[in-house]
Amino acid sequence: MHTGGVLNILGKLLLLISLFLLTPIPVSAYYDDGLVEIFLLCAGIGVGVGAGLILLFRPIKELSLRDGFAVVTVCWLGMALLGSLPYLLAAQVPSFVDALFESMSGFTTTGSTILTDIEALAPSLLFWRATTQWLGGMGIIVLSLAILPLLGIGGMQLFQAEMTGPTKDRLTPRIQDTARILWSVYVFFTLVLIALLMFGGLSFYDATTHAFCTISTAGFSPYNDSVGHFNSTYVEVVIIIFMFIGGINFAMHHHALRGRLLTYWHSEEFRLYLGLTVGAMLLITFFNYHFNIYQNLATSLRYASFQTVSILTTSGFGTADFTLWPSSSQLILVGLMLVGGMAGSTAGSIKTVRFLLFFKYVRLQLRSLIHPQTVSIIKLGGHRVPREVMTAVLGFFALYFMIFLIATLVVTALGVDLVTGTTAVIATLNNIGPGLHLVGPAHGFADLPALAKVILTFCMLAGRLELYTVIVLLTPAFWRTARRPEVRFFARRQPTTAP
Repeated sequence: MHTGGVLNILGKLLLLISLFLLTPIPVSAYYDDGLVEIFLLCAGIGVGVGAGLILLFRPIKELSLRDGFAVVTVCWLGMALLGSLPYLLAAQVPSFVDALFESMSGFTTTGSTILTDIEALAPSLLFWRATTQWLGGMGIIVLSLAILPLLGIGGMQLFQAEMTGPTKDRLTPRIQDTARILWSVYVFFTLVLIALLMFGGLSFYDATTHAFCTISTAGFSPYNDSVGHFNSTYVEVVIIIFMFIGGINFAMHHHALRGRLLTYWHSEEFRLYLGLTVGAMLLITFFNYHFNIYQNLATSLRYASFQTVSILTTSGFGTADFTLWPSSSQLILVGLMLVGGMAGSTAGSIKTVRFLLFFKYVRLQLRSLIHPQTVSIIKLGGHRVPREVMTAVLGFFALYFMIFLIATLVVTALGVDLVTGTTAVIATLNNIGPGLHLVGPAHGFADLPALAKVILTFCMLAGRLELYTVIVLLTPAFWRTARRPEVRFFARRQPTTAP
């Protein structure tokens, strides 16, 4: 691994984030919340650190896959640290751990929060909070590949480490063009959603912040009651549709926008994703109505539909406190937390395609027990799934549950009750947001011990980067062959020879 080159790229990405730190300034000036200087200072710190890393360390000509893993993980940590500065310098978050937790939750599109009174924060700080989720939705590394030619060489290594799921779609031969296409689709849906929400009566500020956190399937709302603040069926339906869109592979959206609408239905993963959404929606509607949570089916369907899509797509928005729902409904929601959206979407969690391949594998093993002489293969979309893909999927499940058990053990050992600790880990590892009991939608993560917040912050990062990208950096073998960073100012000149 080229350590110096990784730090050089980190510097360039910090410069990019510093530009986005300027976007809340017009909001601060409009609402006169007194944070213009804070955001200017944060942007200046980002520029200073970023420029220093660029000047100190030499760039590398070509990224290896090892470099890609390091760049992605280090850059997400760097972004979270820089993104936490506005919370700290504005003195609206009590501690560094809380500020880092909130910032990491934003960039990883988790939506978990340590804030007990969200509306007490300055509007510009809430706008920055939403902006971090919008940036993290498609992935800041993909954004960099789209607009920064300085990462052109070796871009595929970053793309492989950043994009989620067992498969990656390259829409064009050049990875920069693929990244531009994905971000163009992402921006298009964001603008359409802003327009639709404003048509429903929301202000430009409310429409923009909620659009940022909807298409990124993230869930940070500037209101304590989340989307329930508006009490509008129209707003809820629009957000349901776009949360569902955010949970679909964005490569499919690109094909659909070019006229190939059947692309969705031809996908086995999409059909499973749609089936899970509708099935869970109907079951929760029935259970809530049956146990007299709501007095009529229409109201039960309204709230069940919103929470089903919000949880399945790992958005984390809320219109109701589902911790008050019957246990059967809560159990379905916990199951949806583990599934998530499609690969290549902005959603988190394990992903629908992994469960689809896992069930195909189980069915294949059962068939082999009944017919030992039969040679069977696993197919997805009519194509044979390579053995190495299945091995990676099964390994992912094993690694996921190992991290889940260890993190839950540590959190509960700190005095957190089992339901709160278990669902807190599920909520952060799957980038969902709310859990159950003391971390439910009506509460938050503020009362958890500081060490528990650190563990959950790690879970957010690991979950957003598909576990392997982060865990591989914790193995001794990864660092055993790392190269010492070459410092630009102290690099030794190579002797020249006379012709």
